[in-house]
Amino acid sequence: MRLDDLPESSNIEDRRGEVGGGFGAMPGGRGGLGIGTIVVLGLVSWALGIDPRLLIGGAELVSGGGHQTEMQSPVRDRPTGAPQDAGGRFVARVLGSTEVEWKDIFAKDGKTYRPPILVMFNGSTDARCGPARSAMGPFYCPLDQKVYLDTSFFREIQTRFRGCEVGSKSCDFAQAYVIAHEVGHHVQNLLGILPRVQQQQAALGKAAANHLQVEVELQADCFAGVWANHSEQQWNLLEPGDVEAALRTASAIGDDTLQKQAQGYAVPDSFTHGTSAQRQRWFNAGFKGGTVASCNTFGATQL
Repeated sequence: MRLDDLPESSNIEDRRGEVGGGFGAMPGGRGGLGIGTIVVLGLVSWALGIDPRLLIGGAELVSGGGHQTEMQSPVRDRPTGAPQDAGGRFVARVLGSTEVEWKDIFAKDGKTYRPPILVMFNGSTDARCGPARSAMGPFYCPLDQKVYLDTSFFREIQTRFRGCEVGSKSCDFAQAYVIAHEVGHHVQNLLGILPRVQQQQAALGKAAANHLQVEVELQADCFAGVWANHSEQQWNLLEPGDVEAALRTASAIGDDTLQKQAQGYAVPDSFTHGTSAQRQRWFNAGFKGGTVASCNTFGATQL
């Protein structure tokens, strides 16, 4: 992955020097997730060492199954700017490239792109959607329109998920794919997709609501592919092995793969992010199509 020409974003809150963070209440309340879903998510979390509150909270947030309770500690914004260390500059450049490309894509459709803030942290920090911890992995919070990232997850891609060869240069693009996926959720939020899905899911049973959430996640994978398409055209971004590393990472974090690792079998009705094959297929759809229209997972005859 060629980084030198990518612009650096200043829309980063670097909280890595903070000790701990303000923790609030878990998402929940009436109409929350059923015990069966919680058990399945808990098994996946246990096997992978991921905090189950992310998986549970993520499903709850998108499905609108519960209500956000008041935070126990106030959530405060921090100053933004481009970090100066190597890891921070990598994140800033990937984020900066998403800003350029999505601004251009929105403008061609007569829309205005408002970039998200990306929060870098170590260990734990506060968020409007609830406490953020490193074990949760990266996530997007629609309530404050911020992407939360503990870059230790990048090591997990290599060592735990084996999404790319440890130490290989292609791991850069696998990591960039993760950031672009979360930015894809922000794009969905700006386009009004996330609020519409939340409304629809409120009237559905759990299996149907989960299916809608899978469509949301696969579209975010597709949007990551759209970003890669445009970045390659503008900056000659890709090197041999890059796309393969992104596809390998997408495969490694498919619901079927994760559940089989956790419990030896998969439960399709509980899927919330899509199978390994689906995640790869939709990243490729965005990469080859290069348009928002090529990412209509909601109208697809086959996911």
